[in-house]
Amino acid sequence: MRVIYCGTPAFAVPSLAALVAAHEVVAVVTQPDRPSGRGRKVTPNPVKALAAAHDIPVLQPARLRDPHWLGDIAALRADIGVVAAYGRLLPQALLDLPRLGFINVHASLLPRWRGAAPIHRAVIAGDDITGVTIMRVVLALDAGPMLSAASIPIEGSDTSHTLERRLATLGAELLIATMSQLNAGTAVDTPQDESQVTYAARLERHESQITWARPASVIDRQIRGLQPWPLAAAIVEGKRIAFLRSSVADTTVHTTLPGTVLSAGAAGLVVACGPGAVCITEVLPEGRRAMPVAAFLNGTPVAPGTLIHALPSAGAAS
Repeated sequence: MRVIYCGTPAFAVPSLAALVAAHEVVAVVTQPDRPSGRGRKVTPNPVKALAAAHDIPVLQPARLRDPHWLGDIAALRADIGVVAAYGRLLPQALLDLPRLGFINVHASLLPRWRGAAPIHRAVIAGDDITGVTIMRVVLALDAGPMLSAASIPIEGSDTSHTLERRLATLGAELLIATMSQLNAGTAVDTPQDESQVTYAARLERHESQITWARPASVIDRQIRGLQPWPLAAAIVEGKRIAFLRSSVADTTVHTTLPGTVLSAGAAGLVVACGPGAVCITEVLPEGRRAMPVAAFLNGTPVAPGTLIHALPSAGAAS
């Protein structure tokens, strides 16, 4: 089939690669280039880079309702449009152009976690399983009929980053299988159960703030779920430190002030919570690279009994 593909981040790359191998991608629509990284350089996003490698025309419209741009899309005579983490809502005028409309590769088992951050919210909430749903795109947010779904377990060590990679691969496989059904006319539309809807709100900077009085399991999921942004963080020996890897510590915590360091060494930084404790094994000091806790402690010794402070209100929102 002739395909228009809309996507932007790394999650959307495997699906585009699968489409290139199986169909004719006539154009890629992606977000306008923006500065990123420490140097604030303007670099192609992952989807644009892959499209360029395959000499696929790339469109980066500022306005999706622009009639001239819509005319260019209509001239492509696409059979179907595919969306994967594009980052913008598509207007009805665009949805009506392909012969088979648009379908979306959504990283959750709908109707759970409609919205902008389904992978992160699944980790933070402590879900045991998640998956990918291929659905038709309608004007309402992630509310279209479902065409197919596949699930995977969320491992106790998963971060939102590692889980995203697995879901991206699963989504690409499911997409190709679903498109074969659409092409053959055997796909079945299944309405979503509106009574079971939950929303995956966009991540906010203030969610970096750790409240040590919460249970260790909740804080562990916060650390693993807020990646690669905004990252759970706190003040350790006067320095803002983001936490990248953690687990619930196998230790008994008696009457101890939450946020107190119980032990610090090669095995990790164990911090009392309320109740339980977390063991932090990888950190990102402000202005530096990610490193194991053991390497961090070589430069910043932390003694048992040290209190790890919450971010100041300004720091949490900076």
